[in-house]
Amino acid sequence: MINQAKTVILLASLTALLLFVGQMLGGYGGLVIAVFFVLIFNGVSYFWSHKIVLMMYKAKQVDEKHAPRLYKLVREVVNKANIPMPKVYIVPSNNANAFATGRNPEHGIVACTKGILNLLDDEELKGVIAHECSHIKNRDILIQTIAGMIAGVISYVAIMARWGAIFGGFGRDRDSGNLIQLLVLGILTPIIAMLIQLAISRSREYLADESAAKILGTSSGLTSALAKLSNNAKQHPMQIGNQSTAHLFIVNPFKGGFILSLLSTHPPMNKRIQRLKSMDYKQ
Repeated sequence: MINQAKTVILLASLTALLLFVGQMLGGYGGLVIAVFFVLIFNGVSYFWSHKIVLMMYKAKQVDEKHAPRLYKLVREVVNKANIPMPKVYIVPSNNANAFATGRNPEHGIVACTKGILNLLDDEELKGVIAHECSHIKNRDILIQTIAGMIAGVISYVAIMARWGAIFGGFGRDRDSGNLIQLLVLGILTPIIAMLIQLAISRSREYLADESAAKILGTSSGLTSALAKLSNNAKQHPMQIGNQSTAHLFIVNPFKGGFILSLLSTHPPMNKRIQRLKSMDYKQ
């Protein structure tokens, strides 16, 4: 409930920031145009992004005959989570990882890499699958799309504001506070929007961890899996795809330095593990 409340507050903050941008800019016509284009872009993304991601990572759909172990574990978790059976995919990568996609539970997809199938035992893999099924059940794809849409509008309007500060702030406007306002709008607001968007992503990861533990009645499998996956990601970073899709995976599959860790869509691994351990302790 806490992480769900955080998501609501963060989405409300993003919306408030968007309204502030519109009021500060004063050009509601430009804001309407931005909303229109971003709605189209995110609408296409919402309905088609899963196909792009699966193609990007060369994922292949499997059935019970070709991947009996994985399919069996997914079915067990799905029955406990009370969601429709998702399509199951395998990604040909030694990086041990998994992700979920699909716009709603009726169109859910769970994808696991070959690396994770080789690395984890059944209980650990069930913990990971429960995490991914939680993303599907909690409709995180929809929530991230909404957050991305609002942040996208803010960024689009910020670009307009920056150009306005360069070309529109002349004459009397240059002597007023309009130029400063435009610069603040164009530089600071997209940064704030990005930070809020990252916070929403981290909140949903915590929620998926908690939901997975509740589905299985224990967090031990997922806790053990996260520790293994974190070490594996450092040794076998993903060689395909790109950083823009990192938020989909249960752990960031790419190499990253200090700056990228600050801008990570995932919470610190030690905090995720501590939270999961505390759940078992309370139970």
